[in-house]
Amino acid sequence: MTFTRRHALLGTLVAAALAATAVPAQAQSKVKVAAIYTVPVEQQWVSRIDKALKAAQARGEIEYVFSENVSNADYERVMRGYAEKGNQLIVGEAFAVEAAARKVAKDYPKVSFLLGSSGKPQEPNFAVFDNFIQEPAYLSGMIAGGMTKSNKIGMVGGFPIPEVNRLMNAFMAGALEVNPKVEFMVTFINSWFDPPKAKEAAFAMIDKGADILYAERFGVSDAAKEKGKLAIGNVIDTQDKYPDTVVASALWNMEPTIALALKQVKEGKFKAEDFGVYSTMKWKGSELAPLGTFAKKVPADLVAKVEAKQKAILAGTFTVKVDDSQPKPTAK
Repeated sequence: MTFTRRHALLGTLVAAALAATAVPAQAQSKVKVAAIYTVPVEQQWVSRIDKALKAAQARGEIEYVFSENVSNADYERVMRGYAEKGNQLIVGEAFAVEAAARKVAKDYPKVSFLLGSSGKPQEPNFAVFDNFIQEPAYLSGMIAGGMTKSNKIGMVGGFPIPEVNRLMNAFMAGALEVNPKVEFMVTFINSWFDPPKAKEAAFAMIDKGADILYAERFGVSDAAKEKGKLAIGNVIDTQDKYPDTVVASALWNMEPTIALALKQVKEGKFKAEDFGVYSTMKWKGSELAPLGTFAKKVPADLVAKVEAKQKAILAGTFTVKVDDSQPKPTAK
């Protein structure tokens, strides 16, 4: 009888010890992630990365910290700081700081780096991604081409770099498919976050006859709203803020990219690769936002054309061309 009690007591103590260590073990399983953003976290492009990471944080998968408004000159210091603090995955955009970011990655081979970049992956730990959402951009262009009455569309972008150019070119191609008479005005404000400047550029286009505006930057939809014109969103859906202005938007979903990166880090299999494909519609990395308040305002025949094109894209029978060249205005 004594023997049984001793073993029962031992079993109880072991169970208690396991229970006591369960929480720390679970905590240790969380991947430590740090993000570095050169713009405010609410900026369109960056907000999509932040959204995906916060979703992973809410699920208990990661510990997440970030720095925003980091200057190019300070980027390397911030990146090194996060690597030194034991972060296992560092996410951000390296477009203007490629050399510095890649240098840091070389110095910390055991840290995984996932950076927005126009360059190639760098062995062994520097993976790249990009917003390859040209497919929904094409679809949103079809809607714009079918909705314009003046046949003049204004387009306001940040910088004429591949990541912006490919979306604008796809949008233009989509508009021309349904309306060959469309002319385009194109302006770049040379800033990633300057709503007042984007708004003024949009006003100038409206004055020249544009009745639909491609809002690649914040501020454009404000101009459209004030002048009673329509807008097409990019990367995020702002229709809730502009219910009578924003007809449709091409959405970027970073969740598939982040999910794969986290899985690889957890399994110790993270490698230098191009994650760009996971931003396509096939992988649910992008989509055309629901028409919402414009569901009954967009002509049924136009909606049918867009839906047919979307099915063709998903089936692989239609491919949206990736054109990274700077889009040219065609309006006279």
